[in-house]
Amino acid sequence: MQFVDLELVRRLEAAEAQAARECAQFLARKKPESGAISIDIMGGMATFTGVGSPVTQAVALALHGPVSDKEMDELENFYRTRGSEVNIEVCPMADMSLYEQLGHRGYRVIELSDVLYRPIEAPARPTTLPPGIEIRRTTPAEARLWAETVSRGFAEHFPVTEELIEIMEMFSQRPSDRAYLAYADGKIAGGAALCTHNNIAGCFGASTLPDFRRRGIQTALLETRLADAAADGCNIAMSIAQLNSASHRNIERQGFQVAYTRSKFMRKWD
Repeated sequence: MQFVDLELVRRLEAAEAQAARECAQFLARKKPESGAISIDIMGGMATFTGVGSPVTQAVALALHGPVSDKEMDELENFYRTRGSEVNIEVCPMADMSLYEQLGHRGYRVIELSDVLYRPIEAPARPTTLPPGIEIRRTTPAEARLWAETVSRGFAEHFPVTEELIEIMEMFSQRPSDRAYLAYADGKIAGGAALCTHNNIAGCFGASTLPDFRRRGIQTALLETRLADAAADGCNIAMSIAQLNSASHRNIERQGFQVAYTRSKFMRKWD
């Protein structure tokens, strides 16, 4: 058992921060006019990939010591000058000075999410796929197909817009990322992504199209990614899910447990 201490929390949060950095770098190369950028701040990362983008937020802050008024001013100016509200994913082990800053400046909590983790077996258990199910890595030419498929799998939660598809495409083309497509009886049925950093395997972006649910596709995608992560030397897998969601239950069935619950704080400008 890997206990949830500050060292583990820093590794988990740093893995997500690196993923956000790579998203911004990819978008900046693909669409320079987007203004995509990330900065290191308060021991973590602040990323901008467009107003309203789910990647436009700060993560992993205040895990290495107190934060100052000057640092908070810098963070807020980073977003305000780009026309964006400030969104901060706060880990409960963050230094209390961050919470004090959020209280003084009028932030409010808009979302809660669980960070889940589990040790990765090495060597990994063989993956047994359900009848008629195939999982394979995507090619670079299939980045758009993967993004459209995963976005459609989230359609009941998020409208399938061009902006969402572009965001998902970013996740499939980061240097540390791998994208997977699932097929059921030869038809595209879903997809998922694996992002590795510092021996942490991030399992993200998994969705199944409505017509193919309850066939074990989510489990097959997760087992495939865990096996690949084990082969790469990763020893911890992580995922993030909304509380009391179907995704949360699926992840727990695969041996993940909650490491901590994060709070997303937001400040809008008058």
